[in-house]
Amino acid sequence: MARLIWLTGPSGSGKDSLLDALREAPPARLLIAHRYITRAADAGGENHVALSEAEFARRAALGLFAVSWQAHGFYYAIGSEVEGWLQRGQNVVVNGSRLHLAQAQARFGPQLLPVCLQVTPSVLAARLRQRGREDEAEIARRLARAAQPQPDGCLLLNNDGALDRTVWQLCQLLEAHQCN
Repeated sequence: MARLIWLTGPSGSGKDSLLDALREAPPARLLIAHRYITRAADAGGENHVALSEAEFARRAALGLFAVSWQAHGFYYAIGSEVEGWLQRGQNVVVNGSRLHLAQAQARFGPQLLPVCLQVTPSVLAARLRQRGREDEAEIARRLARAAQPQPDGCLLLNNDGALDRTVWQLCQLLEAHQCN
């Protein structure tokens, strides 16, 4: 059975870097999906499809999203095309939301494999400061959110160290869960 890998983690944990590394050398039978976001394409961060709020609402009404949510003042969605990829036997990794994991579980059931990327608070704080997108008050809010417990059933993946090590660990995790 092909799996939808729902990759979550706090802002600054390295999800975008991990997905970029996977795009460079993807394991066999693994596709990396992009998200649809009501954020400018040149805003920095992840590779996404930028939509206006009107276009987002139009696509949602047409049923073109498998999962959608709102966070941080933007709308996010995973396109329904991932369902076709899964039907063709391809595993798919997406940049998910831990707050909307239940919605993804309801849609994908046993095909869903939640993976929670973790970093220690000191590493996370350093990364948030280094990227320079948030002020100290926002960094404090993000650190507080990151301290929330991980959702039940989420496989843990530590990203404190070198990115190539995290990629290797993710590949091992996927292999152990028959995503190869």
